[in-house]
Parts: sequence; C-alpha cells; structure tokens
Amino acid sequence: MAFFVEVDHVDKIFALPNGGKYIALKNIELKIRQGEFVSLIGHSGCGKSTLLNIIAGLDQASIGGVTLEGREVKDPSPDRMVVFQNYSLLPWLTVWENIALAVDEVYKNKPKSQRQSIIAEHIDMVGLRPAAKKRPSELSGGMKQRVAIARALATRPKLLLLDEPFGALDALTRGSLQEQLMKICNEHNVTCVMVTHDVDEALLLSDRVVMLTNGPEAHIGQILEVPIPRPRQRLEVVKHPSYYNLRNEMIYFLNQQKLAKKRKAQQNPAPVATSSKGLEKVNLKIGFMPLTDAAPLIVAQEKGFLAKYGLENITLTRASNWEEISQGVITGKLDAAQMLAGMPVALTLGANGKTPIPVINALNLSRNANAITLSKRLYSQGVRNLTDLKAAINATPDQILTLGVVHPTSMVNLMLRYWLAAGGIDPDRDVSLAVIPPMEMVAQLQAGNIDGYCAGEPWNYLAVHQDLGFVAATALETWSGQPKKVLGVREDWAQQNPETYLALVKALLEACKYCDDIRNREEIIEILCHSQYLDIDPKYIRPGFIDPYDRGDGTEPQDLTAYNQFYLNQTNYPNRTEILWMVTQLARWGLTPFPKNWVEVIERVCRTDIFGAAARDLGLLDIGEDDPIHLFDGKIFDPYEPIEYLKSLEIKRQIRIEEVFI
Repeated sequence: MAFFVEVDHVDKIFALPNGGKYIALKNIELKIRQGEFVSLIGHSGCGKSTLLNIIAGLDQASIGGVTLEGREVKDPSPDRMVVFQNYSLLPWLTVWENIALAVDEVYKNKPKSQRQSIIAEHIDMVGLRPAAKKRPSELSGGMKQRVAIARALATRPKLLLLDEPFGALDALTRGSLQEQLMKICNEHNVTCVMVTHDVDEALLLSDRVVMLTNGPEAHIGQILEVPIPRPRQRLEVVKHPSYYNLRNEMIYFLNQQKLAKKRKAQQNPAPVATSSKGLEKVNLKIGFMPLTDAAPLIVAQEKGFLAKYGLENITLTRASNWEEISQGVITGKLDAAQMLAGMPVALTLGANGKTPIPVINALNLSRNANAITLSKRLYSQGVRNLTDLKAAINATPDQILTLGVVHPTSMVNLMLRYWLAAGGIDPDRDVSLAVIPPMEMVAQLQAGNIDGYCAGEPWNYLAVHQDLGFVAATALETWSGQPKKVLGVREDWAQQNPETYLALVKALLEACKYCDDIRNREEIIEILCHSQYLDIDPKYIRPGFIDPYDRGDGTEPQDLTAYNQFYLNQTNYPNRTEILWMVTQLARWGLTPFPKNWVEVIERVCRTDIFGAAARDLGLLDIGEDDPIHLFDGKIFDPYEPIEYLKSLEIKRQIRIEEVFI
C-alpha cells in the first residue's frame, strides 16, 4: 500500500557551539494515509515542531527524508501549507492582503473575482470581516492566528501542517474554528498533521495521535488510534465509550515522560577517577555460557578488541546455568554478562515475584541459532512437525510429555511456548516444561527424563549426532532474525561507568562484525572449543556455523547461512519492538504482569542511545527497524497495540495489567 506521506527514518542533528552535536530526533518513521488527521504530542523540547518543519520542507532531515505522494520533500511548496505558532504575517499588509498573497500565488490562473470570493469566504469563516483592512499591529494575538489559519485553508493544500494553531484563541473561537477545520478536511479530503499540547483537541480532531518521547534522541513512543467515527461533533466525541480511556492513556504517557525526565536529571553520579584512557573501570568480570553464541565475547578477548579500547584486564567467567549469570549481575559479582534476550526486561520487571532490578541492553550479541529438538522415540511414532506432535499428545492423554527449556525468561522458552500454542497445545496443561541448563539437555534426553527441548547450539546438533533426537523447527522457521543473546549490565553500573560501558559496547560491536565474516569462522571454531570456553569437539559446532546442518529427520543437510548471526542484518541494534514482544509473552504466561507503564519500561531497558553513540564512533549504521514482527503462524505483532495483541491470543493465562515501580 502506497502512503500519502512517508517519514522515513528521520534523524535531526544540530551542531553545538562547543563542536558537539545535539540529536533532537532519532529514527522517526511514520506513514500517513490521504485524508488522515494526525496529531503530534509530547513535552516541550521533544522535537514536535522540528518534525513538522521537516515535513513542510522548511528544514531538512540530517538522516532520512520525507516523501509526499512518492516525491521527496526538499523545499517548501504551496501543496504544503503551515500555520505557525508565531502567525508569520507580513506587518505592512492588511488581513485581506495577507490572505490574498497566498491565494493569488496558488490560484494565479483563476479570475480575480473568483480569487476575491475565496478570500472573502475565508475571512468570514474566521470571523474577521470587520478587521479585513487592519494590519497585524492592530490585531490581538488570537485575531492574528485566525488570519494565519484562514490563509492556509484558503489555498486548499494537499497537506495542512498546524503548529499549535488554536493556542492563542479563546474557547468559543477555538471551538468554532476546530469545527470549520474538520468540515473542510472532510469535504476536501485534506491531510493534516498538527502539533498540540491539548489532549482534548487531539482526540476531537485526530484519526491517530503520535506521542513523542523526551529529547534528546526523541522518537515515537506510542501511537494511539482514535476509533471515533466521522463526521464528529464535540459533545458526541466526549460521550463516546472510548473517549476517557483514550484521554487517560495520553495523559498517562505524558506523565510518565515527565517522571522519566525528572529521574534522568537525578541520575548524575559523582565523578570517579578514570584510567589513562578515560575509563572509570578497567578490571571487569564478564559472564558467559558455553554456547556458540558466546563467540563475540570470546573473540573480543582473544583477538584483542577489548584491549584496543583500554579494557586490558578482563576476566571471562564461565557459568554453569543462567541463574548464575542473572545473580552475578544483580549482586555485582559480574560487571556485565552474555544474557538471554528476555532476561534484562524480566529482571527490570521483577519476573516471578522478585524485586525489580533495572538491567539494560545496549547491544544484541546474536540472533537465531535456536532449535526445537524432539526425541527419536517421538520420531519413531511418526512425529515430524507441530501437527504430528499435537496428534501424538491427543493419542496418549494419560502420558504427559516433558520438554526442556533453559530458563523461564529465555527466548527459547517463549518461542517453544509460542510454537506449541500455535499448534493448539497448551504449554502449561498439555505438556510439562522443565528448566534445565543447556549443557545437560542431551544427557537428560538420553536418560529419557525429557522428550525434547528448545535450546541454543551446539546442544541441538549434539542430540542429532548421537542419534537421540531430531530438529523439528529451527529459529529460522519460527521467527527468522529473533534476538538470542544480549549484553546485560545493571543500570546503575552503566551510570557509574559510562565511558567503560561505551568502550565495552564498541569492542563487542567490532567482535560481532569479525564473527560474521565467513573467512574467520574456522579460526573462531578453534578458539571457541578451547577448554576454558566451550570445551567441546569442533565437529559439534561446525554444522550451521560453517557446514550444512543435519536435522536428523532424514532430509538432506541444509546450508543455513543466517543460522548463527552476529552482525549482519542489523543484528546488534537493541530493538524496542522485539523487547515489547517479549514483555507480552512474559505476561501471556503469567511470569509478569503486563506493565501499564510499558513505554517507560522499554525505554529503561532498551538503550538505543548508547548503541547509537558506539556505532557512530565506529562509523556504523546507528539505527535499526522497529517494524511489526511477523511470526510463522501468520500473526503480526503491532508494537502500538500490545494489549490488543495479547487479547487476540487464544491460549494464555489470565492477563494482569499493573504499573511496575522500578
């Protein structure tokens, strides 16, 4: 579907007098349909007017751009009319002449009498006939604003851009002009984008309300659909069943942004002594699990990327299970760790009734490389896929299958549950799920204690190699590009050691890039298999890493070039949409309530600002796609409607929606 207006990944960067840069807007992506009325709201300084000026062609994006009807917006044009906060009237012209200036330019081919009729009509529309011959100095602020509105409407632009157009008007005049604006937009299919601070005005006029987060690096935090039919009357809008819920949601968002601004102002730790390279801390302990996707951490250490950035005394600590990793970061025993993708947000939310501990993610370390492995016993019973598994469960209702997951908040747990539920299997009632460290999965399968599992590599291929199991589905089939491991640190640690944290992210970004160069894979395998790391025969790592992947199901081995992904295709960007999806799944299965303040939670966890700073220093792309997620069952996750998405899922536990105090 072609959109009327497309704001495509827009950044706006201002140069500072001291030579620095201020990033006002970051990665703004917005698509607007013809005839749609969109309002922009947010606190002062969030870049609303800057974005409006970029759409108008009065300012240029630093990165990205805007198209109108498929054509790039580069300069101002009569097809985009702007009503400014400061009126922008020529002081030596009368009301009539100010409006005529625009009408004569746009309608230069129309007869003079017709142009004058248009001018008179719009002067009457804003109630300024008695002041038609007055100059701006003779008008009140509200009257000047009415002239600006009449001038914009008189040209019948394709796109009308309004910057707080009714702010200086009295209530009666404001209401009258709002009604006129709605009438004109409906009759002439005018597309509007309006900046406003008035939530009631936004609800009255808008089809969608776009809510911007605080600057710097302001971005779209939430988009609210306004399902109130048109044409609208003020009283009917107020009486609409969804009106107060929508109004409360907007006010709640604005209040959360206000609290976030206050919290940020208070988070200025006292300065600490730094190393010769400006780092607050150079002796770091970093936790990892013996998995293939620990490669970036191990390569960063072995190939000198950490030392390159002044991190010369790093201890990589091998853990035996994910709880050890979690507790190591929480207690401060570890400065940072390779974490499960869902772990930072789960710790921040206080999953399973635990005390919330803010943990942040500024870097994804890997994607994919998960698989669902089922036992050869099930294979012998004819199970090959999800449908077969459902049939096998139905055939033996007195026997409960047990499947292993590595941790409740892991992506493998969330994906296994999603996969089962998509096939009509309730993961809490039709099967039993057991938490087992990944290194023990194959032994538990061999002992008959479990009937399958979902885990990372090399533990799936190891079961295939030993003829104990087969791979029923890989990550590429359930959700290609799914996040797998991230770099997790406590929020307060990052605040106390900002330069150290930035150096760590940069070193690991370089290591991730090194890991995704196929020419380095043979060397990486040799490094990973050392006794202090994975301590395993290289033949178990090669499939899916370099060699074709044997699923153990009788099919030919597959070349899975994207199975172990460390850098390509925006692997490293910490994606808000992906984290929000994980939050919906944690809530779906009762591991956490769904946070009413989900925008705040995602902002706290997902530190795209730190990732961006590191990427820019390295000359790399510093943004990613926060698009809807398409899963294997055809369902689409819209990040602006997470609660509606949760409600649409058939198999789930009772959903709790609560504010999470962090």
